Amino acid sequence: MGTVVVGALLAGVVALIVRSMIRDKKSGKSLQCGCNCKDCGGHCH
Repeated sequence: MGTVVVGALLAGVVALIVRSMIRDKKSGKSLQCGCNCKDCGGHCH
């Protein structure tokens, strides 16, 4: 029973992380850029 609970919690955390990544991507943020525009080199926009 404990394994099921831990697995469900882990799946929930992963789902929240993926949801956050999708929202960031839709709002124009990028994982590669890091929002450091002065050192971006122009490849973000």
